[in-house]
Amino acid sequence: MDNKTGRAAALIRKVSDELWRYAAISAYMYVCLGALILYKTAILRGQGISFEPYGVAAIKALVLGKFILLGHAAGLGDRYTKRTTVYVIGYKSLAFMAMLLILSVVEEIVAGIIHGRTIAETLASFMGGTLLQVIASSVIMVLVLIPYFVFEEFRASLGNERMRQLLLEPRLGRRTGDQSRREQD
Repeated sequence: MDNKTGRAAALIRKVSDELWRYAAISAYMYVCLGALILYKTAILRGQGISFEPYGVAAIKALVLGKFILLGHAAGLGDRYTKRTTVYVIGYKSLAFMAMLLILSVVEEIVAGIIHGRTIAETLASFMGGTLLQVIASSVIMVLVLIPYFVFEEFRASLGNERMRQLLLEPRLGRRTGDQSRREQD
């Protein structure tokens, strides 16, 4: 009975950790996407075009968060862990961007079919019409993923507890700027 209880507790802890991770990834994506949508809204309204994307950022953030967790579960980008941290961050950012683009296209195609649209119609509306827009969206996604993977690599190197201490506990001692000023005196 103790062995069963221990396994159940471990499973509950793993599910809880994954839900927290999903929530954190989705929240990060929501902030980034929300800022981009707000910027797009401001530009379009400045041109007299009404654009009301309520809820788009939240839904897209949840979907992208799910896809990112799937990429982590599949070990995407893990084969180059012996390289420099900068290389790993760059590689993972590009690999995950490609995965997010592919999975987003597949998701849109399935949703389009469910709503009675053809694959061609769905792809035309998803891609926004131009190659330049797809490239711009891809570059923005890489720029969103780079800080995420910097955080992930630091967390992996330092451990969860040390990362929590660095981010959430008050700093002790002198700050770097204070120290350098004293050295100049």
